[in-house]
Amino acid sequence: MPELVIRRERKRTRYFSEKLGDRLGLDMVLVPSGTFIMGSPNNEPDHSDDEEPQHEVTVAQFFMGRYPITQAQWGFVARLPQVNRELDPTPSRFNGGDRPVEQVSWYEAVEFCDRLSQHTGKHYRLPSEAEWEYACRAGTMSPFHFGETITPDLANYNGDYTYGDGLKGVYRKETTPVGSFGFANAFGLYDMHGNVWEWCQDHWYSNYEGAPTDGSAWLSDEEDANRTLRGGSWNYAPWDCRSAYRNSYSPDNRNDSFGFRVVCSAPRTL
Repeated sequence: MPELVIRRERKRTRYFSEKLGDRLGLDMVLVPSGTFIMGSPNNEPDHSDDEEPQHEVTVAQFFMGRYPITQAQWGFVARLPQVNRELDPTPSRFNGGDRPVEQVSWYEAVEFCDRLSQHTGKHYRLPSEAEWEYACRAGTMSPFHFGETITPDLANYNGDYTYGDGLKGVYRKETTPVGSFGFANAFGLYDMHGNVWEWCQDHWYSNYEGAPTDGSAWLSDEEDANRTLRGGSWNYAPWDCRSAYRNSYSPDNRNDSFGFRVVCSAPRTL
């Protein structure tokens, strides 16, 4: 396996950059281990029954993409040798190398991870739902890692609608380049709210009764069961962008608001 070179930023954020070709990289940020409360309380505005019961989950450390996978990164990996299925190198509706890739199904996102793993010698995969929410919250309990509300100056969503005391704003009606807003959470992750929905490993369950508490993906025996998505997107309302909000679609569904980001395991010695 290739040597993992860990770098440090201010605030002691640890990360590495996976080299993809001569001028393209994939920044992976270390998400430290910890325990958090998954789900939302009943008094959170726009709380949904599928976000309960709240429950304690302990998550092992892992690396997560600083941004959603971009179209440039997708194009590089889509041209690597096939593992299980073909990939279109240019599937997106909104073109731009630094925009998030969209119109990719869950199956295609998994194929991306498999090809990237084969290319790098590291194990890349989609995050579990618990890992995603833990990474998004970054130690917060509020509806957004920004706080109690959200505005279109902080994220890309349908600004015709408001949440809490937030104000209306621009509705861009398209994706934006990753990291455009310049607001990372405490773990150093960008665009966790809005821009594109992000596929997770898990099969869909209508609530958290019986959910794993170790951060692992919650799977069933139904291969074609709906998969979960998190984070909201450019054409959804602000309440859909909450840290706890859950969405689901068929794993073969492609949509111009569906993207993803990747994770990989972190050595325990870090």
